[in-house]
Amino acid sequence: MPKILMSLKQNDFTHKKIIVGISSCLLGDKVRFDGGHKCCHLAADELSEFFEYQSTCPEMAIGLPTPRPALRLVQSKTGEVRLKFSNGSEGDLTQLMNDYSIEYLRRFNQFSGYIVCAKSPSCGLERVRVYDPIGNGNKKSGTGIFTENLKRIMPWLPIEEDGRLNDPYIRENFITRVFALNELNQLKINNFTRQALIDFHTRYKLLLLAHSQPLYRQLGRFVANNKDWDSLETFFVEYRNRFMALLQHQATRRNHTNVLMHVQGYFKQDLTSKQRQALSQLILEYRQGIQPLLAPLTLINHYLSEYPDNYLSKQKYFYPYPQSLRLRYGL
Repeated sequence: MPKILMSLKQNDFTHKKIIVGISSCLLGDKVRFDGGHKCCHLAADELSEFFEYQSTCPEMAIGLPTPRPALRLVQSKTGEVRLKFSNGSEGDLTQLMNDYSIEYLRRFNQFSGYIVCAKSPSCGLERVRVYDPIGNGNKKSGTGIFTENLKRIMPWLPIEEDGRLNDPYIRENFITRVFALNELNQLKINNFTRQALIDFHTRYKLLLLAHSQPLYRQLGRFVANNKDWDSLETFFVEYRNRFMALLQHQATRRNHTNVLMHVQGYFKQDLTSKQRQALSQLILEYRQGIQPLLAPLTLINHYLSEYPDNYLSKQKYFYPYPQSLRLRYGL
């Protein structure tokens, strides 16, 4: 196997673990209102090889005990959503939770992702129950107060709930974004130049194309005009927002097919007629849902080892995260 491909495949993920925030209960800590936990084995077991977790339970952090009365989101008559006890106890915990969230996120600002506890009035990402002032008419329309602050302060950050990570497409998208943001964060810390940022973008071109063709073209024009920005720092902030927003779009079978066909064109002078037909057939069967994405990718990687191409060998599309995570097996 060519050295450049060996480097891409094996050595890109040998650095230290990625810093990821997480709700403490998802690691098995008994901090929930009922004195229990909600251990997420994907996070606690499978991903812990690659992620260094910074955990917190916001409700415990603002001084609540365990067990404790359950909290809920309550929408006032003016439309403002507040954090209160579900048993009718007096007290509004919204400001306490806001203050803690802001202070915590100011101290720990190097996250490359965050896994939050679903349905929680402090940590839930979406569809958290919101009640009216007398406890009726609950709607699954809210976001936990801590996570609302997280989204506001770090709008580029990959955030996902434990339950949604059971979906293979959501899980793959989240982990793709975590590894991509970590690489971008490391670039910012260690080798932050205009050219380094352009090189980073070049490595991600095929992966971005698989997520959204229109946004891929928009981001390409933005990068091409980077010299219009006097401040590299300001350009980086805007690039990070656009880059991460693009990756948040789930890659589709149609877009993957377009990328695979594009990659196939790089081998047109090297492959025999029989080899071209074999690859075309696998791409077709993937498009039709007969084969998983891994099937044509495996053959392409074989051809890439036989007929090295400097551009393709650097593309993160082929290895956006460690193979041992096996995320593309069911896609």
